[in-house]
This record gives sequence, structure tokens and C-alpha cells, in this order.
Amino acid sequence: MSTTFETRYASSPKAVKLYDTQQLRDEFLIADLFQKDQIHWVYTHYDRYMAGGAVPVHQELPLESIDPLKASYFLERRELGIINIGGSGKVSVDGEDFHLGFKDALYLGKGSKDVIFKSDDSNKPAKFYMNSAPAHKSFPNKKTSLDQANKLELGSLETANHRTVNQMIIGGIIETCQLQMGMTELKTGSVWNTMPAHVHDRRMEIYLYLDVKEGQAVSHFMGQPHETRHIWMQNHQAIISPPWSIHCGSGTSNYSFIWGMAGENLDYNDMDVAKIIELR
Repeated sequence: MSTTFETRYASSPKAVKLYDTQQLRDEFLIADLFQKDQIHWVYTHYDRYMAGGAVPVHQELPLESIDPLKASYFLERRELGIINIGGSGKVSVDGEDFHLGFKDALYLGKGSKDVIFKSDDSNKPAKFYMNSAPAHKSFPNKKTSLDQANKLELGSLETANHRTVNQMIIGGIIETCQLQMGMTELKTGSVWNTMPAHVHDRRMEIYLYLDVKEGQAVSHFMGQPHETRHIWMQNHQAIISPPWSIHCGSGTSNYSFIWGMAGENLDYNDMDVAKIIELR
């Protein structure tokens, strides 16, 4: 079988403050999403959000339903965001082909039935990173590139957080039920992301770190603002961020990350900022 999955249950902040390093990693770190000729999912109980990876090398990979969905096909009651972080590839959706190069994004709405992932070159396979959330309405399938994203220039080199936020699957570019995705790229010399940190109790989020150079790492910070924890992460690893948790990080070099979120509303700026000097 080419599709596997695991389930992550929700954790309360009271419990998490007692976790040791391994417990934190077991609950929140997604270490190995990208497996050759496999689709692997992590099904979370935070807003029923899912993160997945598809790496078609020697065979095409169909998008299959998994048991927790209790659906005849994956997108029967869901929507899906895809960003390719590998070699060029193709996603066939009910007979229509979407070609995705490096860092191209694709949104698939509720009701898309036959979805197949393919790589153009098995020596440079595509790596399709996927986020999925429940959907109550169908919106059109649509591709967008990094150049077509809505770009926000934030931070500065002086505070080591000069970055470009590329809003890719978001209102104004692609209409969705609740899913939002994009990519933040840090400039050379900057290492801090999402600073000042914040929480948004009305949404959960998942980060996938990429462009982390060989021999480098990112320390991801989580927890309540007054009770923070950190998890060291490598390239192409993801992290689950509960609604009550901050989500920010600092790397030993500059890097990029894909953010994806869903929940109560679609207001990107719906966040409660934690002042830097008040973090504990």
C-alpha cells in the first residue's frame, strides 16, 4: 500500500509544561513525512488538520482516503493545499494536469475525486507537501507560483528577522473554506521567524522548515508565552502548533518555512501578539 498515516491527539498546555524533550518531539514534531514512493499523513485532532508528503519516484501515487476520514475518496468532505519542495512534477486532478515546479502551490477544492501525483524525473523526484482541512463548500482548483503570491516584507536585518512572507493559498489569491498556506523566506543574515511571537486561539498551525542548509538547524519555540519550550529541527521536518501555543524559531543560518493553518476564521491578522520582553 502506498498510503500510510499516523494520528496525533490534542494536548493541553497544563500537560505539555511537564513534558520532557522526547515527549515534546513525540507529540509535536513530524520528522519523516517524505518517503520514496509513499504518501504519508499525520492526522491531528487540532481542527482535524492534516499534514502529508507524497514522493513519487518509480511510480505514480494516487490520493487515497484513510480510515479516520470515513470517506469514499479523500476530498469528499475536505480541501487540500499542495506546495512542491522537490523536483518538477505533475498533479492530475480528474483528468486535468497541473505542472508544479519548485515552490509552486496548488489548491484542490472539495469534491475533486481522482488525484494522482507524478514526478517528471525519477532522479530528481517531486516532493509534494500537503495540508488538508475539512470543507463545507467546493471552490475551484487553482495553481499559484511564488511570483504570484501576495508578498509582505517584514522585519529588518538589525533585528535578524528580515523576511518575505509569501501568501499563496489565501483570500484574494485563492478562495478556500478555511485552509490557508504560504511560505516565508528569510534574508541572508536573518535567522528569527515570526518575531514578535503570537498565538491565535481561533486557529491552529503547522510549520514545515525547508532550505535549511546541510549542517545547520532551526530551534522552534512553542508553548504558552509565559511557559515556552523549544524543539530542534532539521530540513524538511514539520511541527504542529496548537491554538494556545506561540510558534516562532531561530536558525543557525537563514532558511524558509511553509505555514499552513485552519480554524475559526480566515482573518490572517487575527493574532494575539506576545511582547518579546514578556516571553518566559
